[in-house]
Amino acid sequence: MSASDQAAHPLRHLALGDSYTIGEGVPEAGRWPVQLAQRLIAEGITLAPPRIVATTGWTTDELAAGMDEAQLAPAFDLVSLLIGVNNQYRGRSAEEYIAQFGQLLARAVTLAGDRPGRVLVVSIPDWGVTRFAHEHGHDAAAIGAALDRFNALACAAAEAAGIAFVDITDLSRAYPDELADDGLHPDARQYARWVERIAPAAHRALR
Repeated sequence: MSASDQAAHPLRHLALGDSYTIGEGVPEAGRWPVQLAQRLIAEGITLAPPRIVATTGWTTDELAAGMDEAQLAPAFDLVSLLIGVNNQYRGRSAEEYIAQFGQLLARAVTLAGDRPGRVLVVSIPDWGVTRFAHEHGHDAAAIGAALDRFNALACAAAEAAGIAFVDITDLSRAYPDELADDGLHPDARQYARWVERIAPAAHRALR
């Protein structure tokens, strides 16, 4: 494809998720899918602004309903999926989570034109280390253990399907003060750290 063709037909990224994907508490430019697009564009990949289907508070089943409402049509060149923190927050089981996550994963592959290599799963960050969790008396160790379980299940499901899994959970733990004003959600600096991990996987997916 020529440079003019690429400019006329930029690649499309569909970002599926919850507050972490919509960037609760940060300007639009600080959202990680937007930062990722700018990073890839700077590196020579012609990419359209990301299509984001995400709402703060969504669980796996609520994301599925949101995807239905959005009436998404394949094929996207890149599909990312980051979901599950609200399942854990509401006390839902890991078994329910992975069953619904598996369905979302299958839908993501379909939306990527039946190309698993064009799908990325991003791990759930650990909100148990945040100022919000501390101030509200949440058990940081229990939250961390539950999210580790969710992430392990998601990673196994992704890898079994030939889908890249990008682990950013350790970054949320290493930089717990990089937070939006609510003391709970990451700020743009934290998302920039995520993009350092996600961008190489996106490059590989788009090759």
